[in-house]
Formats: sequence, C-alpha cells, structure tokens
Amino acid sequence: MELLDKIREKARQLNKTIVLAEGTEERTLKAADMAVKEKIAKIILLGNPDEINQKAKQLGLVRIADTQIIDPKNHDKKDAYIEYLFNLRKAKGLTKDDAAKLVEDPLYLGPLLIVNGEADGQVAGAINATSNVVRPAIQIIKTAPGISVVSSLFVMVFEKNKKYTDNGVLIYADCGVFPYPNEKELAEIAITTARSARSIAGLDPRIAMLSFSTKGSAKHPMIDLVINATRIAKELDPTLKIDGELQGDAALVASVAKSKAPGSEVAGNANVLIFPNLDAGNIAYKLTQYLADAIALGPILQGLAKPVNDLSRGCTAEDIFDTIAITSNQTVND
Repeated sequence: MELLDKIREKARQLNKTIVLAEGTEERTLKAADMAVKEKIAKIILLGNPDEINQKAKQLGLVRIADTQIIDPKNHDKKDAYIEYLFNLRKAKGLTKDDAAKLVEDPLYLGPLLIVNGEADGQVAGAINATSNVVRPAIQIIKTAPGISVVSSLFVMVFEKNKKYTDNGVLIYADCGVFPYPNEKELAEIAITTARSARSIAGLDPRIAMLSFSTKGSAKHPMIDLVINATRIAKELDPTLKIDGELQGDAALVASVAKSKAPGSEVAGNANVLIFPNLDAGNIAYKLTQYLADAIALGPILQGLAKPVNDLSRGCTAEDIFDTIAITSNQTVND
C-alpha cells in the first residue's frame, strides 16, 4: 500500500524511540524484530529481560538484542519515577505505596518514560483493554495544549475506487473513543484530526463537519451543535479549511456541493470527515470498510501531548509494526 510505504519511510527518517509496553507478548516481539530490521524506530521493550530473551530465542528473533529492555520491577530510575508519579497524582489521592505499585505496571512505566524524555511514543493493547492503555496516558502524559479530548481517527484507504477521495485516502473521526462530544469538544476533535491528517497521511486537510443537514436545510439541536462546533474550530484555529454543517454527499460530491453549498472551499472536495458522534462515525467506517472494500487503518489515538496508540487484541505482528510507524509519524505534532 502506497500510503503505508510513505508512513514507514517517514518513520525511518524520524528515527524515534517507541515503547512497547507488552514486551513479553509474542506478536509484540515479532513486531519489535521487524521494526529493528526495517529501521523504522528505536525500540524499548518493557518486561522481564530473561523472559523476553528466552521467547526471542525460541522464536528466532535475533534483532531483539538490538532493542533496549527495561524490567519494570528493577531499573535504575524506578525510585525517581515513583516520586514523579506520587507528586503528579497525590492531589487525586495517590499514596507513595500506590505509586510504587503502579510504576511496576508497564502501562504506567511507558508514559513515565515518555514524559521524562526517554521515549517518544508508546504502542500497547495486544493483551490489554483500551481503557487500561489510555487511562495512564491521560493521567501522566495528559492532553495536548488547548485540547481537552482524547479521540481517534481512521485512515480509510481506497485502492479500487478513488473517485471521491484525496488520491485514495479519507480521514474519519471520531470513530472509536469519544461517544457524544459537545460543541467545543467536537471542535477540538476537528482540530486534532487536521493535525493528524498532516502528520500521518501527508494531507492538506479540508474538513467537513457532517450532519443530516446542509447549510440550513433542516433545523434541530444536533445541527446547531455542528454549526457551533464549526464556528469554534475556526476561532481556535483560523488557518483551518473547514465547513459545516454538511451532509455526506455535499462534502464529497462536487455536483451536489455546487447546488447545496455554493462557494464553499471544502464542500465537494473534503478529505477529512468529522462525524457528530461516535454512533455515526463507528457505523460509517465499518460500512465503508466492508461495502467499499476499503482498508481501515486505526483506530489511531489523538489529542495527547505525546502519542500513545492502542491495538486490537486480534492484531497481527504486522499491525503492531505499522502502528509503531504511525506513532513515530505522530511525533511531528509535538
């Protein structure tokens, strides 16, 4: 896939350090070996070193020797990270003993490595629930400046029919994380998705704020939410190419846009689609994936100050490898 080739090549040029929190997991080890071989990132594996090395030997993964392995239960910065986490969360009721236990959890240690400059991003979730991956990232890394929402996007790749796409690519958000954003939160999702579209897919984002109405063709509080979110997004980032409210056909089809939204710089030519809620986004990406035979890359998390990505528990080693590359690309938003 041409887009993935570009993402991998950009990752090679960036040469970032990515933490794999599930360092003893077989698919993760295979992905780490691939990442070192292809030079898409420097890799930190979290887990018991003896177990990691034994599994790597059994699997014939000789390049694991070129990764950095950190034992969450025994490393030279453990006491410093206990103190850091305690000071960060003590106002929320975290005790020193609690902090000592959490620092031994790879899903907490990974974000601690990131905020202390030891790594640039993290990939996890092959054997952990999304909430367990995302919670420590929000608590420790926190959201990006001016952003209060962690959301997600899918890069939809169309290899057969590219007619209504930007060279075969559309960006959908949010399709996997935030259920019912208010108008400010929806505006922030649009802003972060524009940044992600640039860093991951190399797009010049043209953002359609989707609704069941185009430019006043209907009246409803849900339409008002989209209109207000569009206004807020423009106020927060005046450089955005963004328009709404737009129906799906008005966003993508030039002939429809000409009659429904004349004069819009986005309508009929959108490459980023922002859905009003998670119901719409999740349904749309799955229908697109199967009915249009599109490839769905994601969900890719966004909105954090430093990138952390969650995996499907049904992922393959190659999925993890590609997520490492995508995470490296996201660091350009730092």
